[in-house]
Amino acid sequence: MNITLSIDEQIVERARKRASAMGKSLNQEIRDHLQHLAGDDDLQHDLDYLERYSGLGDSNGWKFNRDEIHERK
Repeated sequence: MNITLSIDEQIVERARKRASAMGKSLNQEIRDHLQHLAGDDDLQHDLDYLERYSGLGDSNGWKFNRDEIHERK
């Protein structure tokens, strides 16, 4: 089924770049999201999703330090 959406062009471009960085098309990312929203996911799909997106964060060099976390100011 084809769906027509009204979305700001800048949002589409940013979303397209993020999807591309994950090795997917924007179309595939939207299909995956709708499948998830509809509740059609299975455990393997969820595991694949977690594996694909894990480690994509950027800490900007910050490392966890337990003492800093509990430091009172």
